[in-house]
Amino acid sequence: MLTLLDLLSAVALLIWGTHIVRTGILRVYGAQLRRLLSQNMSKRPLAFIAGILVTAMVQSSNATAMLVTSFVGQGLMTLTPALVIMLGTDVGTALMSRVLTFDLSWLSPLLIFLGVVFFLSRKQTRAGQLGRVGIGLGLIVLALQLIVAAAAPITQAAGVKVLFASLTGDLLLDALVGAMFALISYSSLAAVLLTATLAGTEVIGLPVAIGLVIGANIGSGLLAFLSTSMQNVAGRQVALGSLLYKLFGLLLIFPVLDPLVAWIDTLGFRPQELVIGFHLIYNTLRCLIMLPTVGPMARLCAALAAAAERGRWPGQTSPSGPDRIVDAQPGPGQRGARNPAHGRLDREHAGLDAGGAARHADGGHSGSAPPQR
Repeated sequence: MLTLLDLLSAVALLIWGTHIVRTGILRVYGAQLRRLLSQNMSKRPLAFIAGILVTAMVQSSNATAMLVTSFVGQGLMTLTPALVIMLGTDVGTALMSRVLTFDLSWLSPLLIFLGVVFFLSRKQTRAGQLGRVGIGLGLIVLALQLIVAAAAPITQAAGVKVLFASLTGDLLLDALVGAMFALISYSSLAAVLLTATLAGTEVIGLPVAIGLVIGANIGSGLLAFLSTSMQNVAGRQVALGSLLYKLFGLLLIFPVLDPLVAWIDTLGFRPQELVIGFHLIYNTLRCLIMLPTVGPMARLCAALAAAAERGRWPGQTSPSGPDRIVDAQPGPGQRGARNPAHGRLDREHAGLDAGGAARHADGGHSGSAPPQR
């Protein structure tokens, strides 16, 4: 029971650290981020690199997803560059999983100590808010370490060993368990690090570990989708596209997984290194392959979201005129692209309001009621 409580508290610490980092960055660089993302993210390479860098900075793909979906929901960014950033986020997560395999036990206390010093001494300045971000980053690194440490005794329990023994390399079953790992730990990064630890201690074999890693990717997409469930339609489209890309990655690797795992097993590296290396290469190749398809994916997500709002699927007859649903949150260059019927209704409504106000003013001066029609 205490071990489970340790795991839950570590997950809570990860969530809190992610919240502190996100709010701290928005307080310090919110205006600059909005200006940068709204003006310079039309070029896909820049958006892709931005996703990698932001994820490396905040140590959490879920935090990056929350930032991007909030920008899209506010109309500061269109859907296509947002999907490119989300692809870069997946690569950034894989890079951080490689970095966190090194001994970084010194990093968390250093970030927390310096963050507290700056935050308490200069609370109302930019340096103080950067100290707040440092505290959050330190808590994230600490939480990831605590999650892996707290989960280790759980994996040695008899029931869990039976569960792992039932995993025989069936990709779909392994991916389902990996997605559950990511959901429980609130982090695909923690799930991948835990999988690498299990492979290194030979609790699971390499084929199972590869399946768990692929499932952890899908779990991170589910996390982002659930986290944006309360946002508007535009924000949810970003998380939906990211989740679909992860599912398509599963479909792409499924036919070649067995020979690929057999080849990886002959490389002679430690199982832990093989798992982390596969995670990095798989995410990088998957995202580069998917990068040219962000335009069609954006249109698909918009169609699915609009169909869900109308209660019908794409391809069904949709209403026309004023009842037709348009994009929920147009981007900076799209605010004038509204349905003409909506524009006519707005102008007529404004004219009626103006006429009513004028009649009311005349009535106030003359004391007589407006003429009846």
